[in-house]
Order: sequence, then structure tokens, then C-alpha cells
Amino acid sequence: MLNELIDKRKVTISGSEDHKNKRNEFNAQASQFARERNTLNNQTRECVEEAQKHKELRDQFNKEVQELKDKRNELNEQANVLFGDIDAFKKEHGGIKSRSIKELHKQIEHLEFRQQTEVFTTEKERELIEKIKALKEQLREQEAEIEQNKEIREKITLAKELRRQASEIHDHVTQLAEDAQKHHDLMVECYRKADSSREKADEAHKKFVEAQEAADNEHKLFISCQKELRDYDKVIGGLRKKNKKVKTTKEQKEVRKEAEQIFSQFKAGEKLTTEDLLLLQRSRLL
Repeated sequence: MLNELIDKRKVTISGSEDHKNKRNEFNAQASQFARERNTLNNQTRECVEEAQKHKELRDQFNKEVQELKDKRNELNEQANVLFGDIDAFKKEHGGIKSRSIKELHKQIEHLEFRQQTEVFTTEKERELIEKIKALKEQLREQEAEIEQNKEIREKITLAKELRRQASEIHDHVTQLAEDAQKHHDLMVECYRKADSSREKADEAHKKFVEAQEAADNEHKLFISCQKELRDYDKVIGGLRKKNKKVKTTKEQKEVRKEAEQIFSQFKAGEKLTTEDLLLLQRSRLL
């Protein structure tokens, strides 16, 4: 029975070491997943912070765009009023049937905008340029026709200045709108990266939890093996002590029996050796 218990104890020791090694392995994996999760969470936070900065810049540019659009529209409206006065003067004094100065300005602006924003073949672009040129010539002719009147000349000068200012503001609006779109695109990209890193962080956290639970389970099995080893040690220690006591008692009986035989020889007058005398003394027969 003692040998059987010793063999079982060896198996338990092997199992205990196996659970301890697995526990340490799972703990190492959990630590690695925790580091990955923390790194990814930091990346997510940085991406969100950067996205927020781009959002603030986008909103700022959009606000400026709207304010400048309002200013541009106000200037254009003032210019339209002046051009309306000029056209009214033309009709009243000249009777010219051609398009009004205001209409010519609008047509020229429309064609110039198309030239700047659309793609044309060389031939089509040349036609467009010629058309703009012809409209500007008509505009100059009509303006020259009525500029002899000082009041109208001043209105023309002021209307042109208002249009020039509105055009400059429009160019600025276009640039700001492009900047706003650029920061919007960057914001979207940052949020996309944040979503990606957040998803990876969640996956790393899931693996961390699984590894931690596995490590905890192996640790419980290790503790159970340690308890089982202590139980084995108690039983084996008790059996060894009992066996030792039995062995000692048996030896004592054998020594006593041998001593009694020697004592009988002593009483019969036989000569004893020194060892025989020592044995009798240990057995307390002398």
C-alpha cells in the first residue's frame, strides 16, 4: 500500500508541475494580450482626439464660409441694385434693346466659373473664351455709352468695385470650403482608424479574459494538487512511522529472545563473550 501511495504521489507531483507551467504560460499570454489591448486603446484615444481636432477645424472653416457667403451675397446684392439703376437709365435715355449690364455681368461670371471648374476640349475652351470676350466687349460698349453721365459713371465704378470685392470673397470662400472638406475627410479617416483599433482592442481584451480565466483554472488545479500532496505526505509519513515502529518491535523481540538464550547458557555455567555480556546488559537481564 505504501508503494502504491508513493507512485500516486509521483503522478500528483507531475500533474502539479504541469498545471503550474500551464498557469504561468496562460498568465504570460494574458499579460501580452493586456499590453496589446492597452496599446490599441491608446491608439484609439489618439485617433479620436485627432478626429476631434479636425472636426473643430472643419466647423471653424464652415462657419467662416457661411459668414463670407453672407458678405459676398450682400456685396453682390448691392452691385445688382446699382446695375439695376444703370439699366433703368439706359432704357430711359438710350432705348438700347441689348441685354442689360447686370445680365451681361452675370453671364460673364457664369462662363468664367465654368472655364475654371469644368474640363473642355481645346476647341470647346476656345469657343468659350471667345464668347466671354464678346460679352465683355458688349459690356464695355454699353458702359462707355452711358458713362458720360457722371452719376451713372460713379455707380458703374462703385458696382464694379463691389463685384471685385465679392469675387475676392468668393475665391476665399472656395479655398475655405476646400480646407473644410480636407479636414472633414481627415476626421472621417481618423474615426475609421479609431473604429478599427477599438475593434482590435476589444478582441485583445476578449483573449486576455480567456487567458486569465484559463490561468485561474490551472492555478486552482495546482492548489488542489498541492493539497493532495500534503494529504499523501501525511498518510505516507504515518505508514512509514508505523512500519518503523513494527520493525523496531520485531527487532527488540528477536534481541530479547537471543538474550534469554544466552542468559540460559550463563546460568548453566557456560562461558560468555564480551558481546554476550553487553547483549544481556542491553536486555537488562544482568
